[in-house]
Amino acid sequence: MTNALIFGLTGQDGSYLSQFLLKKGYNVYGTFRRTSHKCFERLDEMGIFDDVNRIKADLADPSSIQSAIKQSQPDEVYNLAAQSFVGASFEQPILTADITGIGTLRVLDAVKENAPGAKFYQASSSEMFGNYPGAHDENTPFKPRSPYGVAKVFAHHMTNHYKEAYNLFACCGILFNHESPFRGIEFVTRRITYNLARIKSGKISKFTLGNINAKRDWGFAGDYVEAMWQMLQQKEPINYVIATGESHSVEEFLTLATEYVGLGDWHDVVEINEANMRPTDIDDLIGNATKAKEKLNWKPKTNFKELVKLMVDHDMNYYKLK
Repeated sequence: MTNALIFGLTGQDGSYLSQFLLKKGYNVYGTFRRTSHKCFERLDEMGIFDDVNRIKADLADPSSIQSAIKQSQPDEVYNLAAQSFVGASFEQPILTADITGIGTLRVLDAVKENAPGAKFYQASSSEMFGNYPGAHDENTPFKPRSPYGVAKVFAHHMTNHYKEAYNLFACCGILFNHESPFRGIEFVTRRITYNLARIKSGKISKFTLGNINAKRDWGFAGDYVEAMWQMLQQKEPINYVIATGESHSVEEFLTLATEYVGLGDWHDVVEINEANMRPTDIDDLIGNATKAKEKLNWKPKTNFKELVKLMVDHDMNYYKLK
């Protein structure tokens, strides 16, 4: 049986990846932090809590990382752990650099020392591209516009370095925005669907948003974790962009979701607040995943409208409104 170790077990991607790997017959190990609040609720809702081997570890603590690797004896390592909220990285740049950037280096070094034969996947991000124009592929230069993006660039280059310097099977998936019903409510898509359900249930009457003109390439996280796995099944470690090839504005997402729940015009339930704006933002992010489609035979299965409905239905069901 193949052993997989997932750093960041309890997040959106870690939960979907665990579910995917368990269906593949893997023995799944995953790390969680002691300070996580209600950290297992995604695994509980998926019904896989008892099927995953849970290990306490923190990307700020090298000894706990080494212990997790020794305990799991992994064939595959997926580093999905990070301070992953872009907005928070402006308020906590040092923490973001340490966890998202240096934390990846700690994992890489622990893999090199304790499991050099394991295949390593690093979760890179479309935020690394910044406002560079056009559809981004594997050759697009990086121009990050947030502490989170900068930290991810460091982690990306370190992964490439360890591959070249120490002959590790190490590759990066440059994933564009991928959402789901298990997205944290601090992220704008889930903030929208969660609060629309609260309005529909009568708990609140309005909520606030920031820059609704920003456009992103949004896919479904459940589709994207399959691409992560596919990368580690190849003969050579190669970096791939994973994206839908379409970009939609926050306002488009908001409009679809508001209409779907039957609340009419979003202007009646949303207020734009400059306090929610980022000091620097990216106007438009769109990916070109041609290489992944050709080499991995991967393509997204869930379109934009289906994604919006999936997320709305989940939050409406939470309040027993559908």
